Amino acid sequence: MLVNGAVIRFKTRARIELSTQARFMFGKQIMPSEEAVTPGRRIYYDLQTAYVGPEEDRAPAFSRALSRITALAEAGPPDLRELLAPLLAAIESGAFFDALKRARHIIRMEEAAEAMAERGELTVASGQGST
Repeated sequence: MLVNGAVIRFKTRARIELSTQARFMFGKQIMPSEEAVTPGRRIYYDLQTAYVGPEEDRAPAFSRALSRITALAEAGPPDLRELLAPLLAAIESGAFFDALKRARHIIRMEEAAEAMAERGELTVASGQGST
């Protein structure tokens, strides 16, 4: 579990109650840095760091996320741009948890495209389905 940038590990079952406002993520929501290997995963990791990372890492991670999203929008197909617009809006309004959910959707799209490419149903370089 990450709470305001601090890593908390549980050795036994516990019930946690936060009595003040805090930024937190837990379990499968947390992406280790070594898993940030695709554009969508890099965006997610940067957003995660901007949301719950150490204070000194938040602003640089926020800037990296915006740069990556902009680059992906410029290079990607129109349907991807349609997904990135609400992601940017969530970030700009400070709704990082919503932005993380939207980034997870992009990761799922990447995984689906990769699976299609492995089956020969999609040419990754062109983004076109096979005929």
